[in-house]
Amino acid sequence: MYIIPAIDILDQKVVRLREGDYDQVTRYEVSLEEMIETYRSNGTQFIHIIDLNGAKGDFSNQQYLFDIIKKTDMKVQYGGGVRSIEKVKELLAAGIHRVIVGTQAITNPNFLAELSKEVAMKDGHSDQIVVAIDVLDEVIKYSGWMESSPIKLMDYVDKCLNLGFFRFLCTDISKDGKLGGAGIELYEKLLDHSPFIKLIASGGVSSMADIEKLNKIKVESCVVGKAIYENRISIEEIKEWNLESLITI
Repeated sequence: MYIIPAIDILDQKVVRLREGDYDQVTRYEVSLEEMIETYRSNGTQFIHIIDLNGAKGDFSNQQYLFDIIKKTDMKVQYGGGVRSIEKVKELLAAGIHRVIVGTQAITNPNFLAELSKEVAMKDGHSDQIVVAIDVLDEVIKYSGWMESSPIKLMDYVDKCLNLGFFRFLCTDISKDGKLGGAGIELYEKLLDHSPFIKLIASGGVSSMADIEKLNKIKVESCVVGKAIYENRISIEEIKEWNLESLITI
């Protein structure tokens, strides 16, 4: 299992939200460039960047983010306001390694089918599309976690798999930003339902003990954000863990 450090950007600042609430923002006195360089210099190959402005339909951050991303050789997993096939193609063409799709995949019943036909299957990019599933009490949430989907969680996973999408970023909203531990029970249910999915866990990771628990249930990777900023998990610990993970792959 690989640890992917997370960087959330709001108004060109590195931040974290508690439970996805834009009114509960913690801002950090470090720039995006500094964070990326810190991870890169310590051997991290993947970085997870979310444009929180973009998630609300405000693309004022986009050029700022793209200018920085183009300067790094890090593999970027990127999300935030990706709501069209054209945008997915644009991001992949620009060198984004993985593109996260969320709200549009849920609200537009044809989006995933079109994305599968025009991008994933046609150009062999299915490995680079990450379907975001944000979950609260097994209910899928979208639009910045403000709306609830009537689609049942496992039915949605099955729909994605049938269309050729197999990598999922699952955030347990009840855990996110609280440093209270990862949503092991939720991830176990998903993996019991579909053992062959590539599951990226997100939310609540507070220590290397949480990392060990996620590794034990065999998630592919996990996204860690606040625990790093709050010095619960060190850059050195991430470096050592990821080096061992690469050796065992």
